Amino acid sequence: MSTKSTPRSLVPFCTLLAILHMFPLVLQAANDDEFSRFPPGKLVSIPHERSDSDPQQVHISLVGKDHMRISWITEHKHTKSIVEYGKTSGEYSDTATGEHTSYKYFFYSSGKIHHVTIGPLEPSTTYYYRCGGSGPEFSFRTPPVAFPIEFVVVGDLGQTEWTSSTLKHVGSSDYDVFLLPGDLSYADTQQPLWDSFGRLVEPYASRRPWMVTEGNHEVETIPIIFPEGFKAYNARWRMPYDQSGSRSNLYYSFEVAGCHVLMLGSYTDFGPDSDQFRWLAADLAGIDRWRTPWVFALVHAPWYNTNAAHQGEGEDMRNAMEKLLFEARVDVVFAGHVHAYERFTRIHNKKADPCGPMYVTIGDGGNREGLALTFQNPPSPLSLYREPSFGHGRLRVVNETHSYWSWQRNNDSDSVEADQLWFESLSSTKKCWQSSSPSIGDHDDEL
Repeated sequence: MSTKSTPRSLVPFCTLLAILHMFPLVLQAANDDEFSRFPPGKLVSIPHERSDSDPQQVHISLVGKDHMRISWITEHKHTKSIVEYGKTSGEYSDTATGEHTSYKYFFYSSGKIHHVTIGPLEPSTTYYYRCGGSGPEFSFRTPPVAFPIEFVVVGDLGQTEWTSSTLKHVGSSDYDVFLLPGDLSYADTQQPLWDSFGRLVEPYASRRPWMVTEGNHEVETIPIIFPEGFKAYNARWRMPYDQSGSRSNLYYSFEVAGCHVLMLGSYTDFGPDSDQFRWLAADLAGIDRWRTPWVFALVHAPWYNTNAAHQGEGEDMRNAMEKLLFEARVDVVFAGHVHAYERFTRIHNKKADPCGPMYVTIGDGGNREGLALTFQNPPSPLSLYREPSFGHGRLRVVNETHSYWSWQRNNDSDSVEADQLWFESLSSTKKCWQSSSPSIGDHDDEL
């Protein structure tokens, strides 16, 4: 059994955190003065306490309309990539075999990374499963096949005490699918932090599908030695990119219960001549708004942002792709990167437009870098709510026409619903389909 002492590879990182904690953050007042904002929490390092052949870091993701990918890691190199599963605890009526991989990063060697796709599965059904033929039993519930469906949305998660608080709040209320717009582990080349992150999120990621896209902290490039980047991310967090015709794990789409979800890559090519741009254009052209009346997109670097942090970093991608999303009548674009919460009105080309997407920045999951406390003043009329606090979002798609969005602030031991909004799908807004012109609506307000 592993001890709980800090691994040697984490010492420089922990030392840096200790130094940062010596300098108090200056907290800025926001929309509500009845609470305090806190500095980043201490690193949470979860040791490996199972046997080398037992699964660890178990997480699941959607594959197609009725399959699930089960991913996990074993230290033992001879453990088979098999999953036994069934609808009754302890009784596994089906077995699936998958594949495995591993990688090296300097002196670090990963364990055996297993990926097994199981199914077909029934909707809204609890399945029990065991990985590799031994170890603990896990369970998950499949998403519904029709409305309503509820997504949790949170970016820039990390692995601090605030991360643990966010995950605890997430788990306190039921949901169907977890969406993460980049910056998972904050390993930043220190590979044991990927393992610790996997163990931290396992109680949640093994029970509900986690659909993720990459952030800047997943890149981990080193000139000449590791020029391609995303080595750990692509090996550990395999998403169903090939199901949507993508050729890269860094961008893809999926459909669930009447929703089409685009997971876009802020840190791979996105210009008009790129594979991602061509894929996105084809993917949007193939959406059937009768079958999936809701369309959501996730990126990492926000296209609209009034926080002082990361100003303009999403502008090139916005210039390249915004028109595609606008003409497809995407309903909401979620982003991370900025460590605060901000909700905009519907926008196109830096102006209010009732037929453009609503933009939401939600990079407030609990990262080690702390909160982005400073917003521009005076506030833009396009920015309807902004606050530098840790928290998470919930998107409940009630039916074909209406959804309820709420942002839950982490406040001590409680989760507080600080922002909420009912809104309609653009697929049900007739005037937005009467013309493909980008000049629909009122353009008085501008960023």
